Amino acid sequence: MKRDFASCMLYSVFGLPVFLLLFIAILYFANCGFSTDCSQASLPGVIHTPIPTLIPATLPAQGKSIPTSVQGKCTVTARTLLAAWVNSGYHETDPFQFIDEKGNTCQATFTDVKFLFTEGNLWHSGALACAQCHRSDVTTAAAGLDLSSYSGILAGGKRASADTQGEDILGGGNWDQSKLNDMLFISQQMPFGHPPTAVTGDGPTIQAGTLVQSP
Repeated sequence: MKRDFASCMLYSVFGLPVFLLLFIAILYFANCGFSTDCSQASLPGVIHTPIPTLIPATLPAQGKSIPTSVQGKCTVTARTLLAAWVNSGYHETDPFQFIDEKGNTCQATFTDVKFLFTEGNLWHSGALACAQCHRSDVTTAAAGLDLSSYSGILAGGKRASADTQGEDILGGGNWDQSKLNDMLFISQQMPFGHPPTAVTGDGPTIQAGTLVQSP
């Protein structure tokens, strides 16, 4: 009985490695044949996918001009922007040009101008938007003036009702003679209730319009 057990152990110890080597040899020769580099193997060809592994570059080449939409807006004071808009004929949709703080020629529309009247905390810290007091309901608006829309600005101030025409605040297209220029920058009565020295001489500096030409 002991001899049979010892024989089984010997067969297991020496037979198992031989079996593994034989199994590996069968797998190798079945797939690679008798070559050492598997050159005789009948394996399927490598399939290359058409998916690129590198993302195409999107930055402009050095020395090339950058599109205006990428370059961003121009830096300009409220006074410069308003003066350019009024002197150009104060159109609602037609673009007008101005010179920004860096001497660049820029282009803007009334949308950029409207921002000065509808944005709060702009003219000084804690400031209400101009259009909150000079709202569309001219019967309750300060000075009967609506600064919330293009039509309201053109209708002027001291209006008794929405269907009446008030006093022109744009100087007929002459910024230096306009009521808006006087109230904001000459007599500086507006924004109403602003702390002394809280508003700079040319008003807030904002980002507006787009670059047309560098100096």
